[in-house]
Amino acid sequence: MNDNPVTLRDALEKARTTGLARLEAAMLLLHALGRSTSERAWLIAHDSDPLDAVIGSRFAALAARRVAGEPLAYLTGEREFYGLTLQVDARVLDPRPDTETLVDWALHVLPPRPSPTVLDLGTGSGAVALALQQQRPDAIVLATDRSVDALAVAHSNASRLGLPVRFAQADWFQGLHGPFDLIVSNPPYIADGDPHLAALTHEPLAALASGPDGLDDLRTIIEQAGNRLTGGGWLLLEHGWDQAEAVTHMLTRAGFVDVQSRADLAGTLRCSGGRWCDPG
Repeated sequence: MNDNPVTLRDALEKARTTGLARLEAAMLLLHALGRSTSERAWLIAHDSDPLDAVIGSRFAALAARRVAGEPLAYLTGEREFYGLTLQVDARVLDPRPDTETLVDWALHVLPPRPSPTVLDLGTGSGAVALALQQQRPDAIVLATDRSVDALAVAHSNASRLGLPVRFAQADWFQGLHGPFDLIVSNPPYIADGDPHLAALTHEPLAALASGPDGLDDLRTIIEQAGNRLTGGGWLLLEHGWDQAEAVTHMLTRAGFVDVQSRADLAGTLRCSGGRWCDPG
């Protein structure tokens, strides 16, 4: 007979000795317990409760996977983004909080008139498209991705959230004509040889890397976006921390005006965009 059963507190403290952050340990334990990862107050109130051995083993396995670099969202199956709870897994990129900068900017430039048209290129989990649709219910939002697996995740999120985003399989603008009032994209932008890719092996490489300088997909989008935009329509792009100058230069050369960049919460220039100056 064990007179000193393992408690929830004991399991959390042991997980932290492996290098797991306190908050992540709490979220994984709640997930192993079958509770919402937001119930941290419950966990504090019950930290002296004994931990079932089967659940303890499940929690230890999740903690080990997280320490090995697997995204927390893949382990819990959820990611909060712009007030929405998205279901995510290894078929899609784990949505980052920095991408909310793109949504903020897009909402600012969306025309105030009814039913503006929006195109989200490379939607992944659907995070950006769904956030825009939720904030602007009148908007007509089309989200595309070249990956059938990613579209399955995005479509499932839209159905569960009751948001009428339309989806299509496309390699950037392939088969799309528009015109759109707004085009947004968080494309791959990491250079093929970037050493940071080694820490991202759990996420789909096709959603991360884009050529020797990381700009291949951004070039393609910028070069082809103009004839899919309405006159005065905006193209907004997320990019790497050191790519704002290159992206704004490409936008200007392609004929965009009011070219500018926006910083994320850390103060890094994370998004750049411009307004299409219709030659007509």
